Amino acid sequence: MEIKKQHNLALLLDPEKTNLEVLALSENSCPDYIFVGGSTGGDTTDFIKKLKSKLSSLRLQIPIVLFPGNPSQFSKEADAVLFLSLLSGRNPEMLVGQQIKAARAVQESGVETIPMGYILIDGGTETSTMRVTQTQPISPSEIDTIVDTAIAAELMGKKLIYLEAGSGAQTPVSQDIIRAVRSRVNIPLIVGGGIRTPQAMQAAFNAGADIVVIGNHFESHPEELAQFCQSSDSSDSSAKSDSSDKSDEKFMSLALIEAQKALAAGEIPIGCVIVSNNQIIGRGHNLTETLQDVTAHAEIQAITAATQTLGGKYLPDATLYVTVEPCAMCAGAIGWAQIARIVYGAEDPKRGYQTYAPRAFHPKATVTKGVLENECRELIQTFFRKLR
Repeated sequence: MEIKKQHNLALLLDPEKTNLEVLALSENSCPDYIFVGGSTGGDTTDFIKKLKSKLSSLRLQIPIVLFPGNPSQFSKEADAVLFLSLLSGRNPEMLVGQQIKAARAVQESGVETIPMGYILIDGGTETSTMRVTQTQPISPSEIDTIVDTAIAAELMGKKLIYLEAGSGAQTPVSQDIIRAVRSRVNIPLIVGGGIRTPQAMQAAFNAGADIVVIGNHFESHPEELAQFCQSSDSSDSSAKSDSSDKSDEKFMSLALIEAQKALAAGEIPIGCVIVSNNQIIGRGHNLTETLQDVTAHAEIQAITAATQTLGGKYLPDATLYVTVEPCAMCAGAIGWAQIARIVYGAEDPKRGYQTYAPRAFHPKATVTKGVLENECRELIQTFFRKLR
């Protein structure tokens, strides 16, 4: 399942609760995805066939993605299936038992399978997910636990993270939680549960959600689907039409987090992240003292991580964010990697590439200077003040 754009709306349909005849889909109320699933049952295959027929009659092409509650809800009629593990709970059936029961049918179907880490967060009410899975959600106050669970999901090879407050939740997943998870994982982030207004949807997008899922609200307010779809489209357009300032500041702030890691380790505090299609594909910070390696600069660490992520040595569609102007060595590596855009915070007049290697970058590369310059410079100055 390819993420279509920066801000995506997924309509969640429960086969047991949805009346397709009154489902208000049209050219103006066209979500980016339709998720099909529920906590209990329903004839998924028959439902998807009827849904496909409706979409065809309306001349709409919307990917249909299974969000199954149990193996019986799998259907080869879907375009993709979220092969999820409920990582917030400790019920072995939800961690791997149900997946084993569905594995053969999913494999033989040829349906695109997307491994997903599913994290249930307390939304202020008992949800059907809690009852069916016999698990407890993570308290929204335990942000570190939520973030660690998301990191574990990515390390285990999951391709998506789903932060879920639960169907009918009184409160959606907070922006603080979304931001915290977004700052530590590189894979796409889905957020759902308790979102009832376009403003709440926008808040989730602004905090870092790639896909917002809404289902329960549209069951009782189907007429509002067009408003949400238009709001999602306009937010994506405005995000793209904005100057890149906000996006640059967002990723530079993540590079600063890497720099803080270097500072905590007694290294010169320089951090770097590399971004492609609005997703972090590599990150790194200075490790020259830790590794006793003069080449272990932040940019080198990040480039190595990015090429491992993509499986190739060139990064022509990437943007590199680094807190301090690259040195000649790093500029050479950036040039050899064919990175298209370089963004840095503070200048380094003594050792920066502008002094020693002003033509090291790829000829078509562009450079943006001074993003969060004060914060980047202050971090370096703090480090050297302590050495005096």
